[in-house]
Amino acid sequence: MNVDQLDWNALERLRGAFLSGTAGRAVYWKSMTDLASYDASFGERIGWKWDAVLAELRRRGWQPPAGSVYDFGCGSGIAGRRMIREWGVKHLPVLRVQDRSSIAEQFALERAKSEFPELAVERFTADEPLTPQSGPATLVVSHVISELAPADRQRLMEWLPRFDAVIWVEPGTHADSHALVEVREAVRTQMRVVAPCTHEKTCGLTAPENGRHWCHSFGKPPGGVFADGDWVRFAQRMGIDLRSLPYSFLVLDRRVGVACGGDEAGEMSRVLGHPRVYKGYAKLFNCCARGVEEITLQRRTDPGLFKRLDRGTHCGLFRWVLDGGTVREAAEVGGNPEETILGEAEDPIP
Repeated sequence: MNVDQLDWNALERLRGAFLSGTAGRAVYWKSMTDLASYDASFGERIGWKWDAVLAELRRRGWQPPAGSVYDFGCGSGIAGRRMIREWGVKHLPVLRVQDRSSIAEQFALERAKSEFPELAVERFTADEPLTPQSGPATLVVSHVISELAPADRQRLMEWLPRFDAVIWVEPGTHADSHALVEVREAVRTQMRVVAPCTHEKTCGLTAPENGRHWCHSFGKPPGGVFADGDWVRFAQRMGIDLRSLPYSFLVLDRRVGVACGGDEAGEMSRVLGHPRVYKGYAKLFNCCARGVEEITLQRRTDPGLFKRLDRGTHCGLFRWVLDGGTVREAAEVGGNPEETILGEAEDPIP
């Protein structure tokens, strides 16, 4: 990012719309300059969240079907480009984009074609039929759920099962997380739940007593960001903590016979949000097939894991041996201890 090339007025206007919750009331893209400034700054931060999600899917042994990517509500197109970057043009040779702003569609198409010259790019409409002749298709949705009117959100949920796979990423706020849980519950009988869940049963967060909790994880910015003067200046002017990358996500798959990285034995768990780490023990809010519950890990049980929990460098997926609510044995599932980092939980800025 080069801060001297950013349109600060546009970024401050966009930030104001995101913070106030008014972004869904009207088209907020005014020019290609708006999109270029956003893509290099806020959009890149969204890209880091997508990097974390796609890295987890690889750890779980899952990949999208070879075919087309449909980027719904594409904005600057960061989600679609991250998909192509992760799996390559040979696997995903076609990118289709849709946005209520034709300027955004144009920007997303031009930027994708510039980065991937061999990629086929085109627009699509939300009522475009998908047929067997269309070939395998993956839908990506990114940071739109708070901007959708209830009727529009319902139409999108009804649209999801038309795709072979869906990857949906949102900010890691309480409201957006619970909105994704509603999506999960509405479509889980039509599509298999791949992630973030370790099971396909009813989400434990739907229980009334768990309403104050929410499902969110944390991404990690590239290491050089904190020493990059442009990023530091951007964060200071926008009032953003670069360490904070909370996100919520949902991955669905309707293909038959495709491994979805789940845990049929019901033994894999996911830690939601921040572990609460004290002097000799940590409290973890744990999600698994049994539901969601608070469990305790003593430092002496696994000093290495205790340290990773304290530093926020755990992978989030575990297999526990529990004695009541206390961990007796622990194992991370496919984790890279440098993959994640913890930041502030509530972050309404994309």
